[in-house]
Amino acid sequence: MYPVSTSSEAVADSNANETHPDIETLFRAHYGRVARIIARAVRDRARSEEIAVEVFLRLWRNHKVLSGNVEGWLYRVAVRAGLDELRRQRRRGHYERMLAWVQPRPPAATPEDIHSVSQKKDKVRSVLSILEPRQAQFLLLRSHDFSYQEVASILNVNPASIGTLVSRAEESFRKEYIKRYGHE
Repeated sequence: MYPVSTSSEAVADSNANETHPDIETLFRAHYGRVARIIARAVRDRARSEEIAVEVFLRLWRNHKVLSGNVEGWLYRVAVRAGLDELRRQRRRGHYERMLAWVQPRPPAATPEDIHSVSQKKDKVRSVLSILEPRQAQFLLLRSHDFSYQEVASILNVNPASIGTLVSRAEESFRKEYIKRYGHE
């Protein structure tokens, strides 16, 4: 249920002669509260859970803490980790804003550009509607980044012949497009 780096038996064996609790027991008892403390600072539940696991990983690496005030140490480190993450986010935002001035933004699309793209899409759709349905299926699946293996399983075709079939579909598409709209 919870990611723990060692088994409870290994921790119990290493702690058999000592009176402090094992890391798994501490994790189960305090993880939720540690994550909530961190979440208050970072306001991102998923990130706070990741940081909480890192706090427990620090505890696991620092065995000396287990003989002292473990709960106090956990919450102190959790608060520091949350504040560190908050500072890290603020610095990152600052640098991203600074780089936004340096990096040129792409020019906004003009109405002519939008219309041109729309016309090209309409032309492609009209050619696809004329093609043999199977060829259109090959082209559509490949245009959505399906691998040859995935296309073969979707269309129930021998995987060894997919390359040839896709090439034929592309060639049919090219010929029909040129026939209808010429070389562009």
